[in-house]
Amino acid sequence: MYQDYKNVEHVKPGGLELKDRLVGVQRVTKVTKGGRAFGFSAIVVVGDENGVVGQGLGKSKEVADAISKAVEDAKKNLVRIPLNKGTLPHEQKGKYGGARVLLLPAATGTGIIAGGPIRAVLESVGVHDVLSKNQGSSNPHNVVKATFDALLQLRSAETVAKQRGISLEKVFKG
Repeated sequence: MYQDYKNVEHVKPGGLELKDRLVGVQRVTKVTKGGRAFGFSAIVVVGDENGVVGQGLGKSKEVADAISKAVEDAKKNLVRIPLNKGTLPHEQKGKYGGARVLLLPAATGTGIIAGGPIRAVLESVGVHDVLSKNQGSSNPHNVVKATFDALLQLRSAETVAKQRGISLEKVFKG
């Protein structure tokens, strides 16, 4: 799922105290010649609120089954996100489908300035201070994936220094 990103660190769910957040449940309909067949799709975000997060999608005829499938899927897709003192290391844009997300680091005490799906993802990651803007589509599935796109592109100062082959001080003095 995260093949296109370079510095993604996958995490095994064992030993982590993961909390799941339900982002949305949609009723979906399949029209057949025998009538309408109703089902549900649920999108869930799980995280340890300390830099590890994953998202999953579950589909079923029952809401509870869809949610439990989504939680299991999310636990299979856990990744580590670099954080800097409760906020993000730098500004980042993410996109998926028609959804565009802008994430900005914020000063201590700002809180999470984000709506619905973005807030669920950022709270699961463990970010305490961030500014965000959802641009384009408000479809929760695409907004969650766009937020993950932005988070997976984040790089810590240590990673940048290692990639460039220079010292950490030189990164900041530039």
